[in-house]
Amino acid sequence: MKLGAMADACQQQLQTAEAAGLGFEERLGLLVDAEWTAREQRKLQRRLRSAKLRHPATLEAVDFTHPRRLNRQQILTLGACAWIAERHNLLLIGPTGIGKSFLACAFAERACRRGFTACYVRMPPLLHALAVSRGDGTYARLLARLAKLDLLAIDDWMIAPLRDTERRDLTEVIEDRAERASTLIASQLPVTDWHAVIGDPNQADAICDRLLHDAHRIELEGRSMRRTHRAPEARTPETT
Repeated sequence: MKLGAMADACQQQLQTAEAAGLGFEERLGLLVDAEWTAREQRKLQRRLRSAKLRHPATLEAVDFTHPRRLNRQQILTLGACAWIAERHNLLLIGPTGIGKSFLACAFAERACRRGFTACYVRMPPLLHALAVSRGDGTYARLLARLAKLDLLAIDDWMIAPLRDTERRDLTEVIEDRAERASTLIASQLPVTDWHAVIGDPNQADAICDRLLHDAHRIELEGRSMRRTHRAPEARTPETT
């Protein structure tokens, strides 16, 4: 009956003196709670595996001390995931090394914990996967899988100009999700420059309109958070 957690909890009750003093309803309630908790935990682990997070990030681990215009109250509000339930989008804009990828993974992790399905992907591998699926006949299946996600987090957005097929593929992905699911975009490119990188004016309008409508924005600035390490100095061999 796949009630392993309930069976384990029952064995623990039998070995615990305190459980002997509980009534039948109380003991049964504890067993049901144990089974429900175990099932929810397994669901969470499956969602986190499917999310393919680049970093083991959480919103609790976000550094608010680094000077990058990160508003704690805004992060806490977005952390409630109401924007995902309302099918809004989220834009993380800022220079390289400012922590956009970490934040994207942290929001995806929080979405998983709130019961939403999520997936983190960098834009170049996403475009490559779409191109490959077009060739092997799984294109429609991949689009359907992306469309069903509650949150799709796309990192490294528009780091290079798009080719014609890439524009069409990206348009399909964004169109399928518009007002049906939430998309998180992490980009070092200002929104005002997206049109030029996308290329085709009509497709650029379509993509930007669907992403920017009902979108929350976190615009970061400041120096890179990546630590630079000096190379170790060469040691002079010992002489005897």
